[in-house]
Amino acid sequence: MLDFTIHYSLFTIHYSATATASSILRLSHPLENVVINTHNLSTMKTFRLFLYLCLLMTLGIASALDKPNIIIFYVDDLGWQDVGLNDLDDKCPYETPNLDKLAAMGMNFTQAYSPAPSCSPSRAGIITGQHPAQLGMTHVYLGKVTEGRPKDQFLSPYLDQHLNFDHLTLADAMKDNGYKTGHVGKWHIGPNADNYGFEFVDHSRGVHRGMKDRTKDFPTAKDKQYPLSQEKYFPFSDKKPDGISYPYDQLTESALKFMTENKSEPFFLNMWHWMVHWPVLTRNGELLEYYCDKMGQPFPPTSTAGDMTLPGQQNPYFASMVTTIDWSLGRVMDYLKNTDDPRNPGKKLIETTYIFFSSDNGGAEQKAKETISDNFPLKYGKTNTEEGGVRVPMVVAGPGVTQGSRFDGLVNQLDYFPTILKVTASSIAADQKKLLSGADISGVLTGTSEKIVNTEGKERTHLFWHYPHGGGSMKSAIREGDFKLYQHAQAGSYELYRLSKDGARQDIEENINLINDPEYAELTKGLTSKLNADLKAHNAQGPYLNPTYKGNTLQAATISQSALSSQQASLSIDPKGPAIAQAYVIYLPSPDAPEKKRNEDTLLDPSAPQIRVKYPAEIKDKGYSVTATIPKGITRYRFILIDENNFLIYGEEQAVGLNLK
Repeated sequence: MLDFTIHYSLFTIHYSATATASSILRLSHPLENVVINTHNLSTMKTFRLFLYLCLLMTLGIASALDKPNIIIFYVDDLGWQDVGLNDLDDKCPYETPNLDKLAAMGMNFTQAYSPAPSCSPSRAGIITGQHPAQLGMTHVYLGKVTEGRPKDQFLSPYLDQHLNFDHLTLADAMKDNGYKTGHVGKWHIGPNADNYGFEFVDHSRGVHRGMKDRTKDFPTAKDKQYPLSQEKYFPFSDKKPDGISYPYDQLTESALKFMTENKSEPFFLNMWHWMVHWPVLTRNGELLEYYCDKMGQPFPPTSTAGDMTLPGQQNPYFASMVTTIDWSLGRVMDYLKNTDDPRNPGKKLIETTYIFFSSDNGGAEQKAKETISDNFPLKYGKTNTEEGGVRVPMVVAGPGVTQGSRFDGLVNQLDYFPTILKVTASSIAADQKKLLSGADISGVLTGTSEKIVNTEGKERTHLFWHYPHGGGSMKSAIREGDFKLYQHAQAGSYELYRLSKDGARQDIEENINLINDPEYAELTKGLTSKLNADLKAHNAQGPYLNPTYKGNTLQAATISQSALSSQQASLSIDPKGPAIAQAYVIYLPSPDAPEKKRNEDTLLDPSAPQIRVKYPAEIKDKGYSVTATIPKGITRYRFILIDENNFLIYGEEQAVGLNLK
């Protein structure tokens, strides 16, 4: 038996020969995968072929593309059951023919997860490759101080107003490796994407803007802001056999413009839609009529208030938004299919571009009286770590990706960053690479591996989430194999569910809590240990105890004195209580500064003191005094303290006075 592997750059040659003279040569690359069965060749001919493949590797050819393009097509609040890719039980009524085509071109991931159950942390995670817990961005309430009520036992951690400028983003990495970078659509991790490595930026909401009355006043072909297209698109029906028109969508058009202007160079397009987030509406009257007909509802809907209260997936407005997203995806795919790649003569852009399609969190099910959609059989929805809040649709297509394939293992959007680095032959500094929380899944995409492995070459066994927000939703969770374990903030209680068994559906609804079953005691112990180790390794923050909670049995630290001398702010802590374990200071905007102006001023100069961003304060006197230097130009500040009993204490807002020079 002779078996060996040679690695060179992105290429791998594996040679395997048995005593029966049967042999296999495998040449693999993130973009291509070639397997040659050489059992009919002589040993000498096989060896010559081996040498020839080594020469191809050395010359850097072997059918590899130079810097393929990258598109991340990210949808807001699209649930795992809001598309037909992973239909369970009742068939999803929302139609997505272009997503189906994309899946036929690439790989569908049936157990794909977002980094978090809400918007901002998932977006921060995907663009930095770092877990939201590690970033300290675990929810959407950025830069907001939330002091607890007497009935609240726990407090959520304070979250910085925007993603730290020091973090390396995927856009930074791509630009440093010769790519043109563009972002269109929603951002929600800081007011401007151009401060995070993007050269082309358009934050337009596109067609997804509020309407006075969503039941009427749909645009026509002559509308100034949203003119209907002359071209006809899906759906095709008895009423509209030639298809329907779609209103002008600036977000989609900006994406097409960016690709057109940059197709002569490798490009990275970050296309983040505002849909299918609330408000649930559509400007496409023909599309709304189609879904009203399909769902057996009157058109236009009879309620001026517009509350759609039918259970399940019967909201024609939401259905229209899902199909509008699919239309936008189709516009991008059609452009790639019909456009020559100037860098690769004889190829279309669709042949040289990777598309990563997914959603920032699970689907939203309810808003006040309105039923939006239904994640069943998954439990709950967005802002919950249960399956309905974090399991999302995901498709990846591109050069070398096995067409029409499916992967049933666990995958996370944090895997995008290292995977994109691999397939584009891009590099980042070693210290930055160590910060990445995901794994390279290019081997899975090309079919050269059936498992996802970490940087040490070991199989990744689990994923975890940390969501210290939302009262009863304050949970951390871990998924490994068939099982998922939840750790509640309240009293440190746990839940354990078996989602599947030997690959088959078991309790995906998460109805049967196994935490007290002695059969799973060792499993629970192991999962708990792994979860706590991950939380510690990623410096997960919160939740914290609320000092004003009526039922406290522990004492909280109290501030006895606050002072400011020159630029030095200080606090004294009552020595009769617990000491301070962590201390920060945040700078606040001038009270007469317009909110929009504050954001612009803060983000135009990344080297300036950042407003509503935590800075470490110095702890002195064994934890009973805290000091911080307040920079010139800052007129207000506030301390944030965490004591040794895990209470979160906010100091009072303090004015600096004429601290402007």
